[in-house]
Amino acid sequence: MAKITYIENDGTEHIIDVKPGQSVMEGAVKNNIPGIDADCGGACACATCHVYVDAAWTEKTGTKSAMEESMLDFAEGVEPNSRLSCQIKVTDALDGLVVRMPESQH
Repeated sequence: MAKITYIENDGTEHIIDVKPGQSVMEGAVKNNIPGIDADCGGACACATCHVYVDAAWTEKTGTKSAMEESMLDFAEGVEPNSRLSCQIKVTDALDGLVVRMPESQH
């Protein structure tokens, strides 16, 4: 299990154990974390699971695919560390990952 910290825009933290192989989005949805709606169910077809990856973790979460970049065009408040949480697969190496939700998702 990897401990992932989800931080809502208002600063509320949720620390969740997520199984390797699941996505960061799946961990949020299964634990009712507010701010990650995942309308498309993880198909990289919307941007309702947009998160900001903490600077210490950007390299460890991998690079954005062209499809992810395209979907982020629909998100509000996109920053260089923006990712779709459905596209970040959890591994043991992501134990301690911190993601923040944008203001537009609450």
